[in-house]
Amino acid sequence: MKETLDACLPGKSKKTLHSRRVAVCAGRGNMARDYVAHNPRTGKAISRRGPVADVDIRGMLPVDGMWMRIPVHEILPLARGASDGLQIPRSQGGGFARRVDALHALHRVMQSQIEDAHGVLLDALDDDEGDNRVAALGVLPAFALKRHDGLLQCLSDRLLDEDPRVEKAARDCLLKVAPVFPSGCEEILRRELRDQQQDRRANAFEALRRTAAGWPEAGCLHLDELIREEDRDLRRRGSKILRTIASNAGATGWDLIGWSLEDEDAIVRRNASNTLITLANNEPAIATIFIEGAMLDEDDGVRKSVIRALKKLDMQNPRVNKMVIDGARSRDYNLRKACIEHLSIIMSGGALRDAASELLKQETRSDLQKKLRALSRDVEMEGTEDEKNRFLAPLERVDPPSDEIDAPRSGDSYTKGEHDKQQSGRPHSEDRA
Repeated sequence: MKETLDACLPGKSKKTLHSRRVAVCAGRGNMARDYVAHNPRTGKAISRRGPVADVDIRGMLPVDGMWMRIPVHEILPLARGASDGLQIPRSQGGGFARRVDALHALHRVMQSQIEDAHGVLLDALDDDEGDNRVAALGVLPAFALKRHDGLLQCLSDRLLDEDPRVEKAARDCLLKVAPVFPSGCEEILRRELRDQQQDRRANAFEALRRTAAGWPEAGCLHLDELIREEDRDLRRRGSKILRTIASNAGATGWDLIGWSLEDEDAIVRRNASNTLITLANNEPAIATIFIEGAMLDEDDGVRKSVIRALKKLDMQNPRVNKMVIDGARSRDYNLRKACIEHLSIIMSGGALRDAASELLKQETRSDLQKKLRALSRDVEMEGTEDEKNRFLAPLERVDPPSDEIDAPRSGDSYTKGEHDKQQSGRPHSEDRA
């Protein structure tokens, strides 16, 4: 582990280097406390959704353990290895803390102790004991938010560590720090993404995905290189991350998606087509251009994505109308079916019947033929009596005059009153009298 120090600044001792505040593993000078990612090509600051201060510190902390109980004033002495351990009072939770626990707690030191803690952490990252290196990697993400000078170069070295435990801890550390320090991890990612070990490559691509989610421009820088690689696996893995940048990477991201949709490898095109729904929701004009070209793709997976995205577009757009009509003649059954179902949305009346009749001449699938026959028939003229009646205007209600309502109708029986009843009940003798 000592070779790293000698290679960085030969002829200097660790003590001398620390006293001069030089980053041991990196050989770099002090950097600004407030980290700003820069585009390596233009030198301009890379924009992101929020500053480093918005990082959720809980995701950067080591795993819960004894380090949480160590008193702040005891952290540095124990982390330096000045004692074999520290007995924690029962009032503070109890237990026995070792040096690795103190290393995990380095981010908790007081502000006035940050510089000394930084030197202790650099020493631990280059320590001969694997347990100490693992512990130092565990606290590196949280401590880097306070001061990161040289820590990322040490992380790069530990990713190449011969101890598999240390290498695993370094990979976990990369997943946490890459989304926060994209410029500092740029060369690390570039190397790890192309590593021949599949587990290391997979870890690097996950780190890139997380980085692209927070820093779209930084993600585009790597994807721009990956989709041009001869290695098909790199292009496939890179194209999966396109969904992460589709909604907020702007024109650069659209270019990457467009290039990937034209890749010779079907899986790359399929991965790129998964961005079409996102684009249709956020950038419908761009999505329309991509969908129009992808409709002719030979891969089923690409065409399925096209069908899903097509339903999100504005059907009143003339360009979309043409795409639907062209798609209704496609050789792909699913695409043809989806477009035929949309015909009644973009057309009506005679235009719809004429288009359906024309498509019916070349349609071979029975279910689609049935659908087209229904669209091509003029129900108002050729339908059944009930169907035709639906198009008739309902008669208006006409109320009869009030005098007709009161007058008795012909044929109605005369209703007898009380006088008539009395007359009908008298004997004839009374009437003569």
